[in-house]
Amino acid sequence: MRAAIWLIGLFAVAVAAALFAGSNQGSVTLHWPPYRIDFSLNLVVVLLLLAFVLVYGALRGVSAMFELPRQAKRWRIQQKERAMHGAALDAVTQLQAGRFVRARKAALSALAQEQALQDSGAAIPHGLQLRVLGHVLAAESSHALQDQAQRDQHWEMAMQEATAPRASHLPELAEGTQLRAAQWALDDHNAHSAIEQLARLPQGAARRTLALRLKLKAARQLRQALTALDTARLLAKHRAFSAAAAQSIIKGLATELINDAHDPEQLMQAWRSLDTAERNLPEVGIHAARRLQQLGGDPQQMREWLLPAWERYTNSNNGLPSLQAERLVRVLEDSMGALDASWLARIEAAQQRRPHDAYLQYLAGCACLQRQLWGKAQQWLQQAAPSLQEESLRRRAWQHLARQAEYRGDAAAAAQAWKQAALAGEQS
Repeated sequence: MRAAIWLIGLFAVAVAAALFAGSNQGSVTLHWPPYRIDFSLNLVVVLLLLAFVLVYGALRGVSAMFELPRQAKRWRIQQKERAMHGAALDAVTQLQAGRFVRARKAALSALAQEQALQDSGAAIPHGLQLRVLGHVLAAESSHALQDQAQRDQHWEMAMQEATAPRASHLPELAEGTQLRAAQWALDDHNAHSAIEQLARLPQGAARRTLALRLKLKAARQLRQALTALDTARLLAKHRAFSAAAAQSIIKGLATELINDAHDPEQLMQAWRSLDTAERNLPEVGIHAARRLQQLGGDPQQMREWLLPAWERYTNSNNGLPSLQAERLVRVLEDSMGALDASWLARIEAAQQRRPHDAYLQYLAGCACLQRQLWGKAQQWLQQAAPSLQEESLRRRAWQHLARQAEYRGDAAAAAQAWKQAALAGEQS
């Protein structure tokens, strides 16, 4: 379409020129005493056009001649810039390939070429970013080579450039450099230094996913379970982990927080610092109850913590994994002497709903032993003992049966039960 428009315009100009020149009878007279020269107007117009073209071409030629030195200088600067950017890209490539000596050499070459351009008065607009990047690449390569002196030297140079007044419009330079320093400190197992670097970040940068990941690693190295747990919650909120991974990390940190408690009051404080969803996790509740039991805490509080795990085990279709179910049973068995009537009723009702559950049969047998219902206790324990998968519980079930048989004076049954208990102990 554009070509057609140009063609139509060209024809229009040709027609206009033909109409002007074809019927033009004008003339131009040049008086040069004692001469007189007459020119047609068409010829004068053609000569003027030719003169304009010649003068324009001459001026462009002179301008191009005087521009040659500047073009040569610009070409040399362009070549240096290309070499500088090529060296920076080569440094990144070599660093990713694990060739750290070459990466550092390429980064230093890029820095030297940028400095040469700056000294020659041909500084590039993004020279500041390139200098910071070059020093960071050199420091990263030195860190991989375990050259801490060179790493710290280049990091300080990068920070000087990134925190200079002329870099105030690019805060990301300083933030990125500090994040790299925190990562290096973690690699050196210097979590305190990593925390200090992260503390210097602005509030917005400190809540970024990368900064939170580094903070989580530092807190775990320092065994600061509460700080690590708060950080893991933020990371889970930002979807830095998958749902399963976030739950696993939070469960592990909650367990560490519980393990750090050395008396019931500390354990209560740790429990109050957990979210409701975290308290309802079966692993957390069972572990906290076990820890409270070890510290000699309130049995009623322990049973309150166990209630979510118990409800999930007895009322949910999925129940609990075998390991969690075993731990739940062990905690309840160890506290059987302190169980109140409501919990004994829960155990009996759960066993009636699920009469073939070996764990509930075992708990019902232990509860009957506690209430001195010897016949029912023997019945439930005899049903549970062969079905229990965990050797420790199976051994304890046979031990209970052996003691009952000894109490009744049945030596043969006692010997057989002790034999089964010994076999279960050998398997474990």
